[in-house]
Amino acid sequence: MTDMKLGLSLGYWGSNPPTQHIQMAQQAEQLGYDSVWTAEAYGSDALTPLAWIGAQTSRIRLGTGICQISARTPTAMAMAALTMDHLSNGRMILGLGVSGPQVVEGWYGAPFSKPLARTREYISIIRQVLAREEPVANDGEHYPLPFTGEGSWGLGKPLKPITHPLRADLPIMMGAEGPKNVALAAEIADGWLPLYYSPFRQEVYSASLSNAKADFEVTQGVVVNITDDVEAGLIPIKHMLALYVGGMGAKDRNFHKELVSRMGFEADAEKIQALYLAGKKQEAAEAVPSALADEISLVGPVEKIRERLQVWDETPVTSLNVSARSVIELQTLADLMLDR
Repeated sequence: MTDMKLGLSLGYWGSNPPTQHIQMAQQAEQLGYDSVWTAEAYGSDALTPLAWIGAQTSRIRLGTGICQISARTPTAMAMAALTMDHLSNGRMILGLGVSGPQVVEGWYGAPFSKPLARTREYISIIRQVLAREEPVANDGEHYPLPFTGEGSWGLGKPLKPITHPLRADLPIMMGAEGPKNVALAAEIADGWLPLYYSPFRQEVYSASLSNAKADFEVTQGVVVNITDDVEAGLIPIKHMLALYVGGMGAKDRNFHKELVSRMGFEADAEKIQALYLAGKKQEAAEAVPSALADEISLVGPVEKIRERLQVWDETPVTSLNVSARSVIELQTLADLMLDR
C-alpha cells in the first residue's frame, strides 16, 4: 500500500478557456484525488480559476502550480491566499515560483536579478502575514516594508492583516529547477513542485533535498496517456520538451535546457535547442530522446503504467499531479494508485 497521493494538474489556459475543468475537478474529488492545481504564464491567472473550482468542490485541496512572484507583491499574494483559504475552509496550497527572465522582464516589467534572495524575502513576508503576530515589516532590499525609498511620502507604517488568517501554517510550496533553488525550497518551504523529475535519476536532486524536513511534500506533475502505442503517445511530450528546452529561455540561459543537461541529456539538449531556434520545431521534437519523454511521464498500456508507479514509490515524491485528458484516465489512475 503506497502513501503517494494523486493530484489533478489543470495548468494554464490556452488560446481559449477550457470547457471541462470543473467536471474534471469534481470527478477527481469523487475518486479520492488529494488536490487540484492551476497555473499561470502570461494569459490566464492561477487564482481565479482555482476559486471557481473551489466553489464547486468541497474536499479536494486547491493548489497554485505556480503563482509567479513578480505578478504580485508578497502582501497581495498573502491576501489572496488567506482569502482563498477561508472561502475553501482550509484547502488552499500556495505554490510559488520565480518564472524566468523572459516573462518577468518582458511581461511584468520587473528585474529578474537575485531570484533566490527575492524568493526568501517574499515567503518570509507571507509567513508574517499568515502568523499575524505583529505588524508586518521587512528591511530587505527587494520588498522593503514600510517603503521609504525614492518617491515615498514617509507616511507608511507596518500593518497587520485586518482579516485573521484561517491557518498560520497554510502550506507554501516552491516551483524550482536549479540546485540552489531546490535547496532553498527544502529550507524555507513546505514542499517542492519539480518541473521534470525522473524516478530513474534521483541523484540529480538528492543533494539539494538532503536537508528537507520529514513532512516535506514533493508534488510532481506527469502527463498521462493510456495507449498501446508508446512511441505515438510520447509525441506530445516530445513537442512540449522541445518548446521548453529549445524556446523557453535565451540561447545562453535556459533553465529548462540546463536541467535536462544535468539529467544526462546534454548533447541532446544542445541539438534540440539549435533546431528549435533555427525554426525547425518538428525536427527539434523528433530529436527529444524517447527515454527522457518516457521517464517523466506515464505513457503506455495499463500494465506498463502499473509497473512505473512502483518505481515512483521508491522516490521522495509524495504526490503525482496527473495531466489527464479525460475522466476515464482519471478513473484508471485512481484504480491503479488509490486501490493498491
